[in-house]
Amino acid sequence: MPLEVQLLVEQSKKGDRNAFEHLVQMYENKVYTIAYRLMGNHADASDLAQEAFIKIYQALPNFRGDASFSTWIYHITVNVCRDELRKKQRRPTVSLDDSPNQGNTTYELRSNGPTPEEALDRNETQVMVQQCLSTLPDDYRIILVMREIQELSYDEIAETLGCSLGTVKSRLSRARQALKEKITKQMELLAPYDRLAK
Repeated sequence: MPLEVQLLVEQSKKGDRNAFEHLVQMYENKVYTIAYRLMGNHADASDLAQEAFIKIYQALPNFRGDASFSTWIYHITVNVCRDELRKKQRRPTVSLDDSPNQGNTTYELRSNGPTPEEALDRNETQVMVQQCLSTLPDDYRIILVMREIQELSYDEIAETLGCSLGTVKSRLSRARQALKEKITKQMELLAPYDRLAK
């Protein structure tokens, strides 16, 4: 654990709210990204990131340092999202978010950059991948987000999820295959429309 993080954790354990706020600033983007990728919409991601930080603050006195602080935070975030996903399975909802970048896309004219059409295609692809990801079982979605988006090592994932390295590798392989099948199916469904648009 980096020395700065270690000092902030120790200060936070002693009740220093400024130190904890600094920790939140250091990790808020990663926590939000995990929540967004697992939940698939901004409203839930924002709520669950906040809930994760509340749980982190409450559990901070129990942090022993056996795992890295970031792994411990990811573990809590994943568990908060899992709990919400279980609740949602009992009461399905529909997201009103159309895109992970809704309202935030801007284009600049550059001679060597992508054209607006290429940028739009890339954004559409990201939306499609996010939609396919959101239809995967929770275990697959969680492990793909941790490895492919958060770029955690296999060891960090195993530690966070409390499973063996072999389980991580096999689950990740099955998750990648499932995502690939969903994307392929989606691309096949969209192919006739792509031909019409050209």
